[in-house]
Amino acid sequence: MENRLLTQLKSGGIGRLINITQTLFVSLLRIWSIPIVLLLSLASGFTTFYGMSYFITPWIALIITVAIQSIIVICSFELAGIHLKANRLRYSSVLASLIIAFVASMSFSYFKFYEISEHGTIRIERINEVGNQVDEYLKKLVVVKSSLLAQQKQELEKLAKEMSQAYFGTHPDIPPQYKNEVGEGPVWKHVNAIYQEKKAQLAQLEQQFGLVDQSTAALQTGLNKLDSDLAHSEQAYQEVSQGLHKVQLEFNQLTAKYRTDLPSAPILMTYSQFTETVKPSVNNLPKFTLFPLIIAGMVDFFTVLLSYRLEFSAPGPLTEREEELVFECLKQFSEFRINENDAVEIIIEKSDIERARHYVDWPRMFAVGLLLSRGFLRKVDERRVEFAPNLYPLIAEKMGDKLQKIKAQTAMQNSTLNG
Repeated sequence: MENRLLTQLKSGGIGRLINITQTLFVSLLRIWSIPIVLLLSLASGFTTFYGMSYFITPWIALIITVAIQSIIVICSFELAGIHLKANRLRYSSVLASLIIAFVASMSFSYFKFYEISEHGTIRIERINEVGNQVDEYLKKLVVVKSSLLAQQKQELEKLAKEMSQAYFGTHPDIPPQYKNEVGEGPVWKHVNAIYQEKKAQLAQLEQQFGLVDQSTAALQTGLNKLDSDLAHSEQAYQEVSQGLHKVQLEFNQLTAKYRTDLPSAPILMTYSQFTETVKPSVNNLPKFTLFPLIIAGMVDFFTVLLSYRLEFSAPGPLTEREEELVFECLKQFSEFRINENDAVEIIIEKSDIERARHYVDWPRMFAVGLLLSRGFLRKVDERRVEFAPNLYPLIAEKMGDKLQKIKAQTAMQNSTLNG
């Protein structure tokens, strides 16, 4: 093989080198498409298994996934080798199997790609859900706090008014003989003592509410940290949960002696629920988004496309015998021309004379099919094919070899005649 390549390089020069390099490169690309198909099928199988395992037992999902991916590759490869008109039933059954497997793979793969693409959105939604629950609870606490403070201030204002009445002798509890006497009498002192006690209680209540406000601020800080500090999200979530419990405990202890209809604190999801992935079910499917479906379809589409193309691509350059066969068969065509692409074009149909003579053209048609499958010819339409760039050096080499043989024979004949 090495001697043949060296001989071809010496005889063909740089053109032959380019031709061999290009042919080998194309052949390597075609061979490389096989592991690409396997890798794509493996990737699609992983996502299909991942989505299917939500609905059925994992080991059953694995078996079905292997079957689905096998059907996709086998049916794609087989579909390229059959024609609708030749066998409609077989073609239809293979196509239907491919479509069913494709749809099944894409549908179950959707859930994995949905989880990947919507991971950030899902996290934000859960953070917002926790934040909304906490905010709703804190709003209720603010309402209770405001009404309680307003009630206490109203009672304090009432006592202040009674103090004023007691000072000017107009309080209803003052005996008649002391009515309208201005001064700090016994009634005023009694009301003033109650007022001062109530005022101290209100100040203490406001101070204690200030401590609750500090706990509330710490809770809000924990919520903000939950959104920003992804590296310590578990710690931040625990701080939010503990902070909410602390606010509830402090507020209830503070207001229980004044009111009994206190708002209930929300029950937050656990951290495992907060961080868990999407778990779809038959009755609880995630909302539909187009992007994950497109990605899932692309993976399966490329698997089908490359598997389909494998049937048309016979890798490897032509052997020496194939080159001889191709050259001899191409010489049997009679209609050549230069087309609009500046390429040599061949009419592959029989001419009228050949039809009249019942010419058997299967050898040259075989050569055309071989060159089409190897990429040395390009099909223009049903009647015409054109040379690919990598065919010219091969033909030039063969024509050069023939010319050298003719020259050698002529020289030998001349030497024989002269001798």
